[in-house]
Amino acid sequence: MNATVTVRVPGSTANLGSGFDCIGVAVNRWFSVAVRRDPALLAPVRITRGGALAALDTPPDRDLLYTGFHRACAAAGYEPPSGLVMEASSEIPVARGLGSSAAAVVAGAVAARAFCNLSLDDAALTAVCAAVEGHADNVAPTIHGGAILVIASPESPHPWVVSPLELHPSLALVFAIPDFMVATEQARAVLPKSVDYHTAVVAAARSAALVRGLASGDGALLHAGLEDVLHVPYRRTLIKGYDLVTGAALRAGAFGATLSGSGSTLVAIGPGAQAGGVEAAMARAWRTLGVTVETFRMTGPVGRYQVA
Repeated sequence: MNATVTVRVPGSTANLGSGFDCIGVAVNRWFSVAVRRDPALLAPVRITRGGALAALDTPPDRDLLYTGFHRACAAAGYEPPSGLVMEASSEIPVARGLGSSAAAVVAGAVAARAFCNLSLDDAALTAVCAAVEGHADNVAPTIHGGAILVIASPESPHPWVVSPLELHPSLALVFAIPDFMVATEQARAVLPKSVDYHTAVVAAARSAALVRGLASGDGALLHAGLEDVLHVPYRRTLIKGYDLVTGAALRAGAFGATLSGSGSTLVAIGPGAQAGGVEAAMARAWRTLGVTVETFRMTGPVGRYQVA
């Protein structure tokens, strides 16, 4: 084992309109953890939390950070060391659709690989973390960086095929984070058990438009690709002011706007030159409803995890 390791992983925006459960993008909000071992500690793990994690009261051995660490060790056939000390801090707001849980799992798994010198490549880490999360579209960008397409592939050596997607340099992603949460379990519960054939055809066409629009910067394709028919119509009712805020983004020059993950954060995509106006318009719309909101924007891809 190494004496100590420090890991930083980015957050992510998943689903991304019609990229439901298959497209995610790494975002410039970071989760950090330093790991060492204290031989005098009798418990399996002690976790100190800062930043957006400070209010969490999850028992350390049930924390997703430790779960990721433990699962990575198990996947490599390695007994996790006892007496772990994890000092974690995050810029990623919890339960807002920016990949806070995925970042915790990935940070734990990456830390385990570095701390214990595990023989796991990034494909194996993706499989380990997706098994914890239940899907891979938010863990894959956190592991690989940038924009990612991920599809299940049970016939391959690993259960997920991960492919980078191009982001046109003219595009900006604008995020508006309200002061209320949407639990993933609640967002999953409102989805239908099945959709009709026509809806499936529309969904397939719009997901293709999204991929091509991200690569080309074509506004018409992005507008179509961000108008989802599989999950947003059911989840928008969970987001106070969804229509008002997304409408404000479009009027300010965005090509489209949608849920980030399952919410409550909303993300708009448009020309970089219009990003400041879109950001201000989204914040203003939510504030008219009495909602406190934080915003940020990003241009260009965000890199993968970092280990020191």
